Amino acid sequence: MKILITGATGKLGGLVLDSLSTKTAKENIAVMLRNDKGAEAFSNRGIEVRIGNYDDTVSMVKAFKDIDKLYFISGPDLEGRLTQHKNVVAAAIEANVGHIIYTSFSRKGGPEAHPLLTLAEGHIIAENAIKDSGIPFTLLLNNYYMEVIPLFVGENILQSKTIYFPAGHGKNGFIARQDIAELSAVILTTTGHEQKSYEVSGEQAYDFEEVAKLISEVSGITINYISPSEEDFAKALDNYGVPPALIELSSLSAKAIVTGEFDKISNTYERITGRKPTSLIEFLHQQYGHKNHDKNIES
Repeated sequence: MKILITGATGKLGGLVLDSLSTKTAKENIAVMLRNDKGAEAFSNRGIEVRIGNYDDTVSMVKAFKDIDKLYFISGPDLEGRLTQHKNVVAAAIEANVGHIIYTSFSRKGGPEAHPLLTLAEGHIIAENAIKDSGIPFTLLLNNYYMEVIPLFVGENILQSKTIYFPAGHGKNGFIARQDIAELSAVILTTTGHEQKSYEVSGEQAYDFEEVAKLISEVSGITINYISPSEEDFAKALDNYGVPPALIELSSLSAKAIVTGEFDKISNTYERITGRKPTSLIEFLHQQYGHKNHDKNIES
């Protein structure tokens, strides 16, 4: 069984590789890199490196040769991936890949109605192409990573003591990135996952008022939550010098939360891995617990 991971230099890809390395021989694993830069780090670990990129179908056909399972991580270029994701699937078809595992996203509504259409469109294109390819597939419908919380609440939350984010009472079924990686590694090394779409969310959903209370609990610092209007939120970010594109993405993310797009929970992680996922309070304790006060306040 030969498994190839795309995006192995990214945070999720790196964690998947680490988890996978504990479950199968390194000879069974390959990674695809855009170029030779950084290849030595993988080679030194005994991991085969193949060169290919999402803009070059020919390079991917070569990279995907003799691959039984392709772990396809969505591209970071929101506009470019509208074409890139089709390229990946086309290359997988030509290379006769045995199984595609794709990292998609959790949602409730259809793509046309999704507030984050810019984000959603690339995923929908990939999912449709994969389903039409005839290749056995597994779709991972990943909820928001817990790791996005510091971005939404602010890196200096223990100083500001206020979460200022227009998410209202919308809930999120946050899941730790490490748990997604561990789940992925199990799926990659076991059978029975073909033609499945897995909801990958936490076992409980939280709104940001609850997040504020949990941060208060683990840090010993009272954190308040304010849900401003979209206009006031955008103005505040602009005053801080945040680029317009990032302001728009943050505002649309909040809108998607308000409309319940990420208000989903699941037992997928425990059912497949046999273990409980990281709880939100565990994650927040790691980030904001008493022993991390000085580190967070200084940053």
